Amino acid sequence: MAEDWVNLAERIGTDLHLELSGPSGRRAALIHALREAIRSGRLTPGTRLPPYRSLAADLGLARNTIADAYADLVAEGWLIARQGSGTRVAQRARPPAPGRSPQETARRTPTPVHNLRQGQPDASSFPRSPWLASARRALTSAPSEAFGPGDPRGRPELRRALADYLARARGVRADPERVVVCSGFAHALRLLFGGKVLRGPLAVESYGLAFHRSLLAEASIRTYPLAVDEGGARVEELTGGVRAVLLTPAHQFPTGVPLHPERRGSVVDWACSSGGLILEDDYDGEFRYDRQPVGAVQGLAPDRVVYLGSVSKSLSPAIRLGWMVMPDQLVDEILAVKGEREAWAGVIDQLTLADFIDSGSYDRHIRRMRQRYRRRRDRLTATLVERAPHIQASGVAAGLHAVLRLPSGTERAAVAAANRNGLAVDGLAAFRHPAATMPAADGLVVGYATPPDHAFNAALDALLRVLPPHRRTTSDR
Repeated sequence: MAEDWVNLAERIGTDLHLELSGPSGRRAALIHALREAIRSGRLTPGTRLPPYRSLAADLGLARNTIADAYADLVAEGWLIARQGSGTRVAQRARPPAPGRSPQETARRTPTPVHNLRQGQPDASSFPRSPWLASARRALTSAPSEAFGPGDPRGRPELRRALADYLARARGVRADPERVVVCSGFAHALRLLFGGKVLRGPLAVESYGLAFHRSLLAEASIRTYPLAVDEGGARVEELTGGVRAVLLTPAHQFPTGVPLHPERRGSVVDWACSSGGLILEDDYDGEFRYDRQPVGAVQGLAPDRVVYLGSVSKSLSPAIRLGWMVMPDQLVDEILAVKGEREAWAGVIDQLTLADFIDSGSYDRHIRRMRQRYRRRRDRLTATLVERAPHIQASGVAAGLHAVLRLPSGTERAAVAAANRNGLAVDGLAAFRHPAATMPAADGLVVGYATPPDHAFNAALDALLRVLPPHRRTTSDR
């Protein structure tokens, strides 16, 4: 019995969409279609074309017609054919990106040679083998219902693993029913404020990510900055008109100071007495070096704190998984905003992370990376002492970045010099709230976790070249 062409294509080939229009004759039309697909960039250099039999079955043509068309395009230089490698698109010049002229392409900002931006872990250190092992175990043991519509709370396996881990490692008081999985901190903000679960006005720290402030502004949330000093956010500035406060108490971002114990108690007292809420962003709470771990504020008042975390710093921002530990009274509201089905966080990644935590792989990875980042931090501070002793690094007892304090009036020039020299680094001013009234300080926010090990020394050398020189004073003479 002859196979129909659909079954034949399913068994022996790969898909290639071609419109056989244009010149008369099937062979001429096929050649024209292949040329246009290559010329437009839809078939890129090196792409392997389907075998004769597969494409013939897809298009309803004779195998000889496909073979002859391929041979003509090989002769013209559009394709190359090698024994054992099949027929591929030749390495011709790539067409410009759609909608962008060659002149515009040339004017694009070049990729930095060295990257010391904050907020990124060392991508080369992702634990591929343990993650793969967890994925295999998770897929093998997952119930069939896991591959149906997703629960907006998140998979129960992950919620149980997170509740246990956060209680043990961060002092969070939570049961799995109050853990809601999301795709990261930004997603959590969109759900909480864009979904009107929480309303403004919202107090925030005077230094923080502008991206987060823009998300809040899109949701029409007014933000009021709290001054930040060596004790963290000055929570005594909270007023009666503020309904909630967003804090980074374990490691203020980006200045790096923990919230003082008295202020931790004060902000909890404010929330309990005013009916306000604390949003606790525990963005890198696992990474501490020269001090005892600072537990989560959530442990002091679980009904007044929304605890937010993700794996973007501890594992990778490519794994779009985060969590919200919600007060009981807000769980149903956040689930209503998420909808009946999980639309953002993939089930397979959730199951994998659950196994990764339960198997101890997550703890082992955190301890390994804690040592690696501590060595990076030590190398940065030692290099400054040796080669730029007039520059002080602060906020280095924990986290993945440091703030280099610069002489007044030198930050803008340092950032401009970095851009010219292919060094990606942020100035402290980029994180300052536009309405902040506290005196501005000059500095660079240096992410020492970002480069791979082999590139770290070169990145430090590039950093030293853009730092302002020591200004001689009368006392130096």
